Amino acid sequence: MATPTDENFHDYKQAERKALEILAEMKAVSAKKVDIELALLVAVYELHKGALPAATITSIIQGHLKQLSPHYAAQAPKAN
Repeated sequence: MATPTDENFHDYKQAERKALEILAEMKAVSAKKVDIELALLVAVYELHKGALPAATITSIIQGHLKQLSPHYAAQAPKAN
């Protein structure tokens, strides 16, 4: 039987897969990474719009980035 933590992780992985599909679609529309980056950040603000102040949403984004950074730093290509 799945624990609530397992279920939450499963839900997250489903959302992550969908987000990566959307990213692939966005890359097909615009090769400019800055356009895609800004659009994704706007989506986060829109997700919380009307429920949280902008400063709180900014803090949420920064907190997530601090959590993700070590994971992606470990995957960074090695410089030659």
